[in-house]
Amino acid sequence: MRKPLSSENRGISARLLDQPYLLLVLAPLFWGGNVVAAKLVVGEIDPFLLLAARCVGATLFIMPFAWRAVVNDWPMIRRQWWLLMSYGAIGYALYNVLLYIGLTMTTAVNSSIETGALPMLILAANFIVFRVRARLAQIIGVLIAITGVGLTATHGDLSRILTLDVNLGDAFVLLACLAYTVYTLALRFRPQVHMMSFMAVAFTGAAITGLVMLALFGGGIGQFATLVDKSPTVWAVLIYVMIFPSMFSQIAYARGVELVGPNRAAPSHNLIPVFGTLGSLLVLGEHLELYHLAAAALIISGIVLAEWSARRRA
Repeated sequence: MRKPLSSENRGISARLLDQPYLLLVLAPLFWGGNVVAAKLVVGEIDPFLLLAARCVGATLFIMPFAWRAVVNDWPMIRRQWWLLMSYGAIGYALYNVLLYIGLTMTTAVNSSIETGALPMLILAANFIVFRVRARLAQIIGVLIAITGVGLTATHGDLSRILTLDVNLGDAFVLLACLAYTVYTLALRFRPQVHMMSFMAVAFTGAAITGLVMLALFGGGIGQFATLVDKSPTVWAVLIYVMIFPSMFSQIAYARGVELVGPNRAAPSHNLIPVFGTLGSLLVLGEHLELYHLAAAALIISGIVLAEWSARRRA
């Protein structure tokens, strides 16, 4: 575990990077804000254009900060560039485009609650794919949390699962969660390069993927020209998603993990649906339904049960 950065005359950014729990709140705040921001511009910008602009902008934004690390890690990057780029293609581009498409057909509250089950999906996938041992209580916690997701996706009527009558938007959000689960599982094979190098090359892969998706499904690369006529709200959202969920959240979470360790940092992911739901209510004016509260209670109960069991084993 690293000690806080030391310097006699540290700036605000250096002092901020010594505050692990503040960092571990800021990261899920920015990630939860991604859902709210995307929902805010539904109908004003195509999801594929939003994704491509975000990925290209984020890549250009991070490169000046990451360039030295990229140069130092170049021998490894040259050998593993395809793997590093695939992380961006799946974890950044595919996840976000599925989320953005889903938000055109479902509420931000639903999306926030559904993404809240990501830790449970990752736990279940680790058990299935890598045979990571799990206690009975952890398995029960996963099933409870997934029931909460199902309740959200069926808008309170679980019987609709039997007829596959699930809201299409919620289905896309769940596919996004599966994409991020694949990305998370693949991180165990991540080449040992600096975090900034990893982000720069992964973002490059995401940018290329975003441009290909825009060319194939979003009307072509020429759609970038239409950004000139977009509203100030669209531009504000673009700047937000390019910088905060893309770069600052990654750095904040990585530094938080560095200071307190992964076990103490992991529960901060549970704040993502909290901030996403609050933003949906305050910024978008959406409403909570009874099934939202029931689903949230199930997901939180499942997470608490699984984490309690994991801590007992530790």
